[in-house]
Amino acid sequence: MKMKNKIELKKSIIACICVILIIDIVFAIICNNQYKTYTKNFNYKINQIVETINSKYPNIEKIEIMEILNSKENTDNSLLKEYGIDIQKEAVILENDRYFKNFLILNITIITTLGFMILFILLKYNYIKDKKLKQITNYIEDINNKNYKLHIEDNTQDELSILKNEVYKTTVMLKEVAQNSKQDKINLKNSLSDISHQLKTPLTSIEIMLDNILDNPQMDNETKLEFIKDIKRQIININFLVNSLLKLSKLDANSIKFINKTEKVEDIINQSIKNVESICDLRNIEIKVQGQVENKINCDIKWQVEAITNILKNAIEHSNENSKININYEQNNVYTKIEITDFGKGINKEDLPHIFERFYKGKNSSSNSVGIGLALAKTIIENNGGYVQVESKENEETTFIIKYVY
Repeated sequence: MKMKNKIELKKSIIACICVILIIDIVFAIICNNQYKTYTKNFNYKINQIVETINSKYPNIEKIEIMEILNSKENTDNSLLKEYGIDIQKEAVILENDRYFKNFLILNITIITTLGFMILFILLKYNYIKDKKLKQITNYIEDINNKNYKLHIEDNTQDELSILKNEVYKTTVMLKEVAQNSKQDKINLKNSLSDISHQLKTPLTSIEIMLDNILDNPQMDNETKLEFIKDIKRQIININFLVNSLLKLSKLDANSIKFINKTEKVEDIINQSIKNVESICDLRNIEIKVQGQVENKINCDIKWQVEAITNILKNAIEHSNENSKININYEQNNVYTKIEITDFGKGINKEDLPHIFERFYKGKNSSSNSVGIGLALAKTIIENNGGYVQVESKENEETTFIIKYVY
């Protein structure tokens, strides 16, 4: 950041200018008094000389005397030399020499005072600057020692205070990074615990079923087939969980670059429906779509299909058999909206604020749910500039509302 406000320096410069102006005024007054003093002494002496001349030579015209006094011609000083006075080096009136010495001492004193005052102002400015630099240095040392406390109540608008504010901003940022790092470790620990739990349950189930098959070679084919189907289902769940976690990890690490293009909302919905057709057939659920064909959004179609598919899977899991799911989409000057409504168990009020949390399973969740699909969907949508919310009436309907803002 370019620092423009140099208030402290400006104050010092203004103080110096004020001192100089005051000294100038004093000098002007002294010079004026000096001039008046010299003039007064000269005039008194010349007046005495004129009076003496008039008294001794009454015939001399006054105009002659004035012409001599106002004449610009210079004469040699041989006459005054007889009196021991060199007009090139000395004053004719000796009293003026004494005044001159007094005025000279006064002038030197004033100039010296001016110099010391300006020096004092500059030293004070430098002291304040050094003091603030020392404070900033101490703050940085505190930051290095992981002490993120910083007081800015005494800050002004000078450049060093702006620097101090920048240090404060950096401190806040570093504090947030430290807190986030600590929270990330806690989240990682919790996530690993959740992942371990999510994998442990299906793996234990698979192990038990395989042990049953191995320990009972005479097991009838029908029971063995049921075990195999259960094992396949658990493997599918594990595969879904692992893939979802990998995708979430990539999104969290910002290692996925969305390739955004203008896409038809209809194409996104149709591709998502194809991904869940088999599940719909098993439960005899019909998906009805309504919207304008020309509606478009700027997005990465692959990832948005992933997000919508996960929301549709959730809707199917919570729908009653032989029911329907409505998908409506519309567009205005502000956003494009997609609404997905299922008619089934609904979401408990206590669960509603948590359904997008990773590994969260509500009261009405199915036994096969791993609590990762909605979290992944939300992350994808938000990373692509949209947001998602949910409204639900228990045992009636649930609506997921997705908005992509321009």
